[in-house]
Amino acid sequence: MLLPVMIGILLITFTIIRLIPGDPCKVMLGEKATEAVCDKFRERYGLNDSIPEQFARYLVNMAKIDFGSSIRFTRPVVDIIAERMPMTIELTICAMLFSTIVGVALGILSAVKRNSIFDTITMIIANVGVSMPVFWLGLMLAYVFALLLKDTIFFIPPSGRFSAGISLKSLADIWGIANPTGFTKFATSFLTNLVFVNSIFTGNWKQFGDALWHLIIPSVAVGTIPLSIIARMTRSSMLEVMGQDYIRTARAKGLFERMVVLKHALRNALVPIVTIVGIETGSLLSGAVLTETVFALPGMGTMLVQSIMARDYPVVQGLTLVVAIIYVLVNLFVDISYAYLDPRIRID
Repeated sequence: MLLPVMIGILLITFTIIRLIPGDPCKVMLGEKATEAVCDKFRERYGLNDSIPEQFARYLVNMAKIDFGSSIRFTRPVVDIIAERMPMTIELTICAMLFSTIVGVALGILSAVKRNSIFDTITMIIANVGVSMPVFWLGLMLAYVFALLLKDTIFFIPPSGRFSAGISLKSLADIWGIANPTGFTKFATSFLTNLVFVNSIFTGNWKQFGDALWHLIIPSVAVGTIPLSIIARMTRSSMLEVMGQDYIRTARAKGLFERMVVLKHALRNALVPIVTIVGIETGSLLSGAVLTETVFALPGMGTMLVQSIMARDYPVVQGLTLVVAIIYVLVNLFVDISYAYLDPRIRID
């Protein structure tokens, strides 16, 4: 089903962005957009053709794995993706590690201590966490840790990817690849901008720590809502499982409570939890637009919004397709994991 899903997403995106009011030529060129200039502009980028003709041409290019070139930057869309995607991936990984570890732990403890003060406080915090807008929480965290705690050991940078004086080294240069082209160029650019991987390859642990330090506040801000959802789902799933006969049997056999909870109860409660984790991971990978904007992070979300506003069709279509592929693959992995988590589930 991957192929029809991708074509459907491309068709919808392709059509909707062209229905947005405004001429791309006039949006980009402003006062310089005379009628003669715009005629040449539309002719150059094939905007004079009908939408079905443009879509058919785009599908042909996709078959050749050619995303085209950005109208605004006059650069290949693949290069822009290679530069922007690593930031979003790193933010997503850090945010989901934070939300999954803390959320599952809180959910388990709330289920074990059902109706206790701890359970009540945890669920109140979870409800508040779901309700807080990401941009507001991000600004509040930045205000507390970057301003109020500025001269303390708890200071955390409010924005940016690195501290001043730190820059990425090109892995193409390090590996001695001269004038990389095609997939080699994409791979080296992608890995270069994937800061954690770049730091490991170059042995620059100061860069690794600095990048992680700058991602603390954004990760907490964007991971709070998933954390709250995961905590509530874990609690409800655990409560459902804890009332089953095999749990009472395990306790009657004299097993330690920790083994009963973690090995027997949690294992059987994981399917809905993993589903939520997969959905939230796909959502974050699609581009945490507000978080990247608030913290000035050069990820896919900010580029996607800027490209929509500028009517940069190739970039919007390329980023949307990449996001769709990632989302589908993440959920495919989640579906396959069900058979491992629950032996009663089998894939024919």
